[in-house]
Amino acid sequence: MTGAAPTAVTDAGEVLDLAYHRWWAPPDAAERSLLARMADPVLDVGCGPGRIVAALAGAGRPALGVDPSPGAVDAATRRRAPALRRSVFDPLPGEGRWGSVLLLDGNVGIGGDPGALFRRCAALVRTGGQVVAEVAAPGTPSGPVTVRLELGGRAGAWFPWARLAADAVGTVAAAADLAVTGVEAEGGRWFVWTVRP
Repeated sequence: MTGAAPTAVTDAGEVLDLAYHRWWAPPDAAERSLLARMADPVLDVGCGPGRIVAALAGAGRPALGVDPSPGAVDAATRRRAPALRRSVFDPLPGEGRWGSVLLLDGNVGIGGDPGALFRRCAALVRTGGQVVAEVAAPGTPSGPVTVRLELGGRAGAWFPWARLAADAVGTVAAAADLAVTGVEAEGGRWFVWTVRP
């Protein structure tokens, strides 16, 4: 981990867990298990400083990270992780040909609408391709929230985010023409596997 950890706070005053301690660390056991089962090439959405992409590239696997933050992409590039400064909703290379799209560390909330995000991810993978997302534990309230990042007494701008619980994924995935093939708990985290038929 480098520097102080930012805090994500909702407009209702709730603090969200950003899992900042993982942003700079190598993939943990749960993540290594996921990566070993994901089809190549892998697109890491919201890649941050590129730890997952760097691990895949270091293992000789084709992967690309995308993140709208210039600081994140610069950090990824310094790690020799292939990354583009781009939103997942922008045009991306290889659309419709990715083997897997990965949403880790709360990135299922990108854009504030998991349905739109899953539809976009479904369009990025090939037939038989996977969308693998880390989600909240079953029973967690799902839905949009408005958040901002706070650090050292300073606060960023508000932006849309969302939470999605493991037991709410089926409806969202089905609306994106994705089939849920598995829901797993590992290392205190929840992951859902979906496939584009």
